[in-house]
Amino acid sequence: MERILERIDSPQDLKGLSLGELEALAAELREEIITVVSRNGGHLAPNLGVVELSLALHYVFDTPTDKIIWDVGHQAYAHKLITGRRGRFHTLRRYRGISGFPKRAESPYDPFGTGHASTSISAGLGMAKARNLRGEDHKIIAIIGDGALTAGLAFEGLNNVGASETDIIVVLNDNRMSISPSVGAFSKYLTNVLTVPAYNRLRAEIWDFIGKLPEFGEKIQTAVRRLDESLKGLVLPGIFFEELGFRYIGPLDGHDLPLLIKTLEAIRGFKEPILFHILTKKGKGYKHAEENLPKFHGLGAFDKITGEVKKSVNPSYSQVFGQTLERLAEKDERIVAITAAMSLGTGLEGFSQKFPQRFYDVGIAEQHAVTFAAGLATQGLRPVVAIYSTFLQRAYDQIVHDVALQRLPVVFAVDRGGLVGEDGPTHHGTFDLSYLRGIPNLVLMAPKDENEFRQMLYTALRYEKGPVAVRYPRGYGLGLPWEGRWKRLRMGSWEKLREGDDLVILAVGSMVHPSLRAAQGLSKWKVGVVNCRFVKPIDTNLLREIGQKAGAILTVEDNSLVGGFGSAVLEAWAGLGLPRLRIERLGIPDRFIEHGARDKLLSILGLDEKGIAKRAREILEGSR
Repeated sequence: MERILERIDSPQDLKGLSLGELEALAAELREEIITVVSRNGGHLAPNLGVVELSLALHYVFDTPTDKIIWDVGHQAYAHKLITGRRGRFHTLRRYRGISGFPKRAESPYDPFGTGHASTSISAGLGMAKARNLRGEDHKIIAIIGDGALTAGLAFEGLNNVGASETDIIVVLNDNRMSISPSVGAFSKYLTNVLTVPAYNRLRAEIWDFIGKLPEFGEKIQTAVRRLDESLKGLVLPGIFFEELGFRYIGPLDGHDLPLLIKTLEAIRGFKEPILFHILTKKGKGYKHAEENLPKFHGLGAFDKITGEVKKSVNPSYSQVFGQTLERLAEKDERIVAITAAMSLGTGLEGFSQKFPQRFYDVGIAEQHAVTFAAGLATQGLRPVVAIYSTFLQRAYDQIVHDVALQRLPVVFAVDRGGLVGEDGPTHHGTFDLSYLRGIPNLVLMAPKDENEFRQMLYTALRYEKGPVAVRYPRGYGLGLPWEGRWKRLRMGSWEKLREGDDLVILAVGSMVHPSLRAAQGLSKWKVGVVNCRFVKPIDTNLLREIGQKAGAILTVEDNSLVGGFGSAVLEAWAGLGLPRLRIERLGIPDRFIEHGARDKLLSILGLDEKGIAKRAREILEGSR
């Protein structure tokens, strides 16, 4: 029997379905999402929670003329399946396949790219204002949820939308990752009343009539408004949004498809800022996800039947970070850990259980996390802020103004440095060396393996003169056991790993071991390799020594070539005032890198063993 999903090539195909068929389609969408994510990895639980919402929105509104903006973008899988991408959905997150996030270049149904949280309201207001300026009449719908309402940007957007009195609909997908009022019969009844067109026309006419009363009209309006707000405050959680200037509708069961459709059809006629609050269950329809939401929020390939995730035998860098910090915190009560809604992803789950009083999850609020850490540091504590490289970009001003300028000893654990793989350009950490090395008073390190990573964390926590950032990759280490003793690294020191003067490769972080293997394969020449574990300060003494003997230098990094480590070496060499030397750079080109398996992307960019060897050989042969 043909699935209903096979007949859905665009949202227009939904319009002729009965409610029963739509509910059957919801089940088929969940099954398709679970199947593909189990093979390709991805964000499972968030997407399972918004299936009915996705169907209702596209059933009621005229997309892509009406604009739907998903926030966070990792909730858009069902949206993709019903907007013409069903046939390619099996390529989700694979190289040259469809993205795991909304992407403007991918479909006209994706009006705004959203890989980072809390952008939808601000972007939606921009689109609404542009619509008004052009004299158009379509709808703008911004969906926010899954923790995205914890970020300051979301509240800035809400504040501006409410003050603007612009026609825009904000859907708050409340899946217990933000606010969670209960659903009740009275709430549903009141919502039905509030959305009836006749009620709203009568409300507007009475309001206008009262306002025109010659003497007491304005006072009566004020009194009625206060009474209205007080009554709503007793039975609804929407008074906050009403005060901001929104018409609040909800909360409703976000899995009740007939109710969602009925309510959205009523809301569609409103011409004011609307906050539509729905309650959904993250992971709905898949037992393993419902029982373990953090694990199934975003994950790699897994067994669809058992829910078991396919893992490496070696610990990930995130796990090494968490375990190392626990060891260090046992000996130093000043150590506290901070994360921005990523306790599991950053490896801090164990720390949070072992030291609950010294662990802080501030929500999706990277700016606050950094300034909060600065405050802790002023009082003698040693805060460690664990944030993904791509998300730390959002707190750049706080790193500069609140931490580095004051020389506060905050440690930044910059997770997912370099290419992260299938999550693609919104999540690649390819700019951190560039944006961090330009900050005065800040030390920047990158480990070649997990043992060096442990020693870097130890070193960073004993450095009192200012902030330290330790940048490390996504993925698994080499399986090196704990050395059993702590060793403080000398600030700004590089490490010679292989002698050779025909060409010296200066490699950073995860590029060190591929560079070593590449050098070993170039047996025709003497190729040296240096572990440039400090990106700032640079080891100028060793650089001088190398440069005076080497025929050429090749820098290798998994960071943008614009302002990255290679640029730092060129600047340092120029500052030494020595004779000209051939210095070539290998790294991420000046463009955004697509999604795909990390190994494949490294190979395409020439940043694997084979690519490094090829570039080194070209330099060696060209210099003879």
